[in-house]
Formats: sequence, C-alpha cells, structure tokens
Amino acid sequence: MQPAFISAEIYRATGYSGNHPLAIARVGTVMTLCEMLRWFTPATPCLPSPEASLEEILRFHDRPYVCALLRAEAQGRASDEARARFNIGTLENPVFPGLFQRAATSVGGSILAARHALAHGIAYHPAGGTHHGMPGRANGFCFFNDPVFAILTLLDAGLDRVLYIDLDAHHGDGVEAAFAADPRVMTISVHEQDRWPYTGRLDDRAGGMARNLPVPREMNDSEFDTLLDAAVLPLAHRFAPQAVVLTCGADALRGDPLSSLALSNRALLDGVMRLTQVAPHTVVLGGGGYNPWTVARFWTALWGRIAGYPLPDRLPPEAQALLGSLDCDLVEEEDRDAAWFTTLIDTRNDGTIRDRFGQIAAAALAPGAKTKAA
Repeated sequence: MQPAFISAEIYRATGYSGNHPLAIARVGTVMTLCEMLRWFTPATPCLPSPEASLEEILRFHDRPYVCALLRAEAQGRASDEARARFNIGTLENPVFPGLFQRAATSVGGSILAARHALAHGIAYHPAGGTHHGMPGRANGFCFFNDPVFAILTLLDAGLDRVLYIDLDAHHGDGVEAAFAADPRVMTISVHEQDRWPYTGRLDDRAGGMARNLPVPREMNDSEFDTLLDAAVLPLAHRFAPQAVVLTCGADALRGDPLSSLALSNRALLDGVMRLTQVAPHTVVLGGGGYNPWTVARFWTALWGRIAGYPLPDRLPPEAQALLGSLDCDLVEEEDRDAAWFTTLIDTRNDGTIRDRFGQIAAAALAPGAKTKAA
C-alpha cells in the first residue's frame, strides 16, 4: 500500500459565498493541517489533482448541461431557461467564478485517485464525494458526480465487481441512479431517514444492486458499529468486490447543522478504516459536511489513519490557531465544543442500540426485497 492524498490549490478558497452551506473552509483547511503535522512526505505524498477534460466529463454528463454550465459561468448568471432545465443559478447550486474548474478538478481528482488505487492500493481525495450530481442537472450542491468517474475508471481497468459505500448523512442518489442497471457495481448507502433528497428507502434496491440503510435521528456510535457488523460488512463480503469507492461525508458527525446524526469522528474513522480492508483497491472520497471544525478534524485524521501516522492527543499551537480562525454562520457559538479547537479525535458517543437498527440490518440482508427505483 502506497497511499496518496489528492488535492489542488483551488480548494484553498471556498468558491461559494454568502450564506451558502459550503461557504466555509473545508479541504483547504485539511491540506494546511496536514502540512502543519508534516503528513505529506515522498512516501505519503499530496498529488496535484488534474482538471478533467471536456471529453472526460461528457462521458457521463450531458453536453447541453455542460455547455449551459460553461455559458452561465462566463456570463456570471444562469438564464431562466438554464435555471429551470439544469437547476443552476439557484440558491442551492449558485453560479460563481471558477465554478467549472472547481467541479472539473473534483472529477479529475477522482479519476486520478482510482488510477492510483489500482496501482498502489489506496488513494484519498477529500474534495471528492459530489454524489448528488445527475447527468443533465446540478443537484444538492453537486455540479458533476465525481464518484461516478472513479467507478468508471475502475471498470475501465477490467474490474467487474466494484462496491460503492456511502456514509454521508444524505442518500447517494446520483451514484445509485448511475449504476442501477449495471451488475458490476453494487451501491450501499447509510443515510439519515426523512432527510433530503428523500430517496433511498429501506425497500428500494434500484435495479437490484443497491442497498439502502436509512437510519433514525441521533444515530450513536454503538448503533453505527452494529450496522457495520450486521449489514454493511456482510453485504460487502458477500459481493466480494475487487475495489471499493467510499464517500465519507462529515455530516454524519455530531454537531453538523444539516443533519441530526450523532456520530463521533472516532467511530466514523474506525468504520472507514475497516471498510478499506474489504478489497485490494480503495478510493476514499470526502462528501458533505457543513461544520468547518468537525469536517477539518475528521478529514485530517482520516488521512493520518490512511497514511499510518500516530494521531496527536493535542494539536500543535499553529493548528489550534488555524481552527480558532474558522467561522460558520450555521453553528452557534454556544454550540461549539471546546475540543474542536485543540484536538483531532472525539470521545466516543456510545449509547443504547435501538431495535430499529436490527430491523434495518435484517431488511438489507434479506433476499427478494422490492427492486423499485429510489
């Protein structure tokens, strides 16, 4: 295993602005924290993410949509027609300078991550995970769907069993839809029930190769561990994948303003690392996450775990200062945990395991469930 962190300087800036949930420091903070911790070395490099070519992007995304996106960025606004047809220029998916380059670089990074994983075992691309993007429209803050391109790259290499696992608080609808009819790809999504995009019901298996595990509010670490042991890992081992693509959204963590789940990053880290052992090739992507402190700490610690570095009990002063400089309108000051500013790792949030989690696991493993599209 020769892990690589894949990113780009474009992520030092947020891109989004105003009160958009993504107008916060995310991947740039992770890059800086990893630099401060000296976690980029020749043995564990940070590789520059290329910008995907137009030809590469058009392999999945429709030409009229891609052209409309380019036109909207050039004009600084989307037309009424483009807004209605392609869902761009909305509050959800705003037009901003550098939009196309940013989205294309995310695609290029996931393609590179898949190629690196094929050659060296594992790659980490925290700016990836834009799992809501559809072929012909923007969706859920996602303009392109970079996990799709990671999976396509693995299939291009001749693999015929690729497993996609999505741990984001929101259902991985775009990836599921992209491969619903492809028996080479299995998708597993663990997400909060009754949360946008309101798809991914427990009995939905899309074309037959999807498994959806919608969980109730306030899922704790004990419940998450149970779901991994009783459903996700058994499903994964049953499929016997040659490669795994993981979307590791930080919005499942306690303190995120756009979900109501309650995981510690310690439990999520341990779960992700267990899933990286399922297949010989693993691509680890980021995803959602709208609390800049919980995002930065989780994704930084995840690189430390992947690259094999010991995680510090307390961050060095310059790292604490960086976390102290962050801000977020969506997280009230009284709700900001003091540990977010000084440490990387949460204490576990164990608790009672509700009966619902056994029911979810049993339904996910059961044969012959409904196969209607999510």
